[in-house]
Amino acid sequence: MAAGGGVRAASLMETPRWAVRLRRANGDIVGTGILLSPDRVLTCAHVVDSANGPITAEFVGAAAPDVPSVPARVDEGAYVQEDRDLDGDPGGDLALLELERPRPAADAVRLHRLSSRREVRMYGFPRGHNGGIWFRALAVGGCGRDGQVQLAPTVPGEVAGPGFSGAGVADGTTGEVFGMVLTRHPDGHCFMAPAETIVRHLPQVQAFTVGPTAVDDRLRSTGDDVSADLLDEPFAQRLAEWLRDDGRQVKISVVGPDDRARAATLRRAVSLADRERPAAASAPRSSWGPPATVPSIGGYDLAVDAAGLECAEIAGRIAGRLGLPPCPEGSVSAALRAARSTLDLVVVGVDEAVDPSDLLDLLEVLRAGGSRLLLVFRTAGVAYLRAREELVVRPARERRARLVERLEEVTGPLARALHQRRAEVLPHGLRSVDAYLVAAHAALADLTRTPDDPARLPDLARYERLAERAAAGLSAHAERLDLLRERCDELGGRLRGYRVLHQHAAQGVEDPAVDALYLRAHALLQTRPCDVREAEAAVAAYTHRVDGTDASARDRGGAPR
Repeated sequence: MAAGGGVRAASLMETPRWAVRLRRANGDIVGTGILLSPDRVLTCAHVVDSANGPITAEFVGAAAPDVPSVPARVDEGAYVQEDRDLDGDPGGDLALLELERPRPAADAVRLHRLSSRREVRMYGFPRGHNGGIWFRALAVGGCGRDGQVQLAPTVPGEVAGPGFSGAGVADGTTGEVFGMVLTRHPDGHCFMAPAETIVRHLPQVQAFTVGPTAVDDRLRSTGDDVSADLLDEPFAQRLAEWLRDDGRQVKISVVGPDDRARAATLRRAVSLADRERPAAASAPRSSWGPPATVPSIGGYDLAVDAAGLECAEIAGRIAGRLGLPPCPEGSVSAALRAARSTLDLVVVGVDEAVDPSDLLDLLEVLRAGGSRLLLVFRTAGVAYLRAREELVVRPARERRARLVERLEEVTGPLARALHQRRAEVLPHGLRSVDAYLVAAHAALADLTRTPDDPARLPDLARYERLAERAAAGLSAHAERLDLLRERCDELGGRLRGYRVLHQHAAQGVEDPAVDALYLRAHALLQTRPCDVREAEAAVAAYTHRVDGTDASARDRGGAPR
């Protein structure tokens, strides 16, 4: 058994013992489940709708000659059907099944509270794979308002179709199960409910869930925070924007020790974005102020109050949230630097940590690895100024420099190479890329005349997307022009070959009509830029005439006249 209780996910070469195949009385396989305890199976509500008859749970990974089958019924106190909010975002769709006979406790698995962006694998029973199959995907981040996470397939064809609903989602490296597949979109994407979302809807599942919660208790809202007098609306909007991923990797704020409104606004944002317990106060979510100030659930993976904490303790919490295996003391930073997963992290009271300098070093490791950071300071002192320079200003300056270099490559070498090709062949049927070049030149001009201050920089993410689109467009255009140049060379070789064949067959007798066709084709192939389409037609006319003329000569037994 794993340290947290239950078993870990099996390797890709094994059928996990916790994977449950769910079948109707008519023999149809309707979905998948996760064995959380000897007598409880987690699955989707739509899989086990009671109106569709009884369910049988089958344990294909069991250590037994035959597949054990156990009748199961829906736990009526643990059934949350799927619903949709006013915006059409889905929520719920979770259920617990109670088994008629218990399974071995060693076969059950625990759900783990982990960060949401990582490579994953899931085991389900799609059509044609009754014995089950592993599929791989990438958890790309939150979606909707229920704390769900989008899964994108990483291997063509590994699309979680019918039969995967209710499948366990495991970390691709450690095998820890941290969520459940909900449903699939027609474009191939599917969605999962992470452990915290499941626990919020089904509090009974908390008994089968391990790992610390995402939020320090000191950062949770209280009933007093609901007061309108304690809502700093502009600050709340900025927090909500970052928690919805506004494109800024690092956001730094100051919340003074005596600023009750900002402190309450910060606790409110952290509480509302918590997947497991959004809004600790009794007031409904919809009453917590203007919509623009309400963040999406799941806007971060971990929120830490750093006041009085050693850097090693904070690093350990981050490593645990990322699902990293235990590290020897002093090597956590190295493990975080090598980690493939990232997280969205909120750290409050950075300058109140035992050693803010060590903490800033750790935060730089996370930033460099791609994690997003919301950092709150109590004063705009030395630690704040260092964080702003090292985590915001310098990275923005370096990012802009890389972007300028990329745009200079697009408007320089790539553009020149394209113009050289266009001087050789006409791009018939190819979409013009001139618009890309105009946009790239304009973006380069904007970036080179703006100051280094990150607050005054243009939207770098937008310009990065533009640069990559322009580079891809120019490269694709150049590749197509290269194909036309190759075709031009092929036509020249074909024309020369037929010329030799015709001269040999004609035995010195001239044919002005054939020669005229040759001269036209030759002239078109030598013209720059070459109209390949027109040259292709001219070469075809010549070779067709040569084929017919030479055949007639052979039929007459002599040279053509």
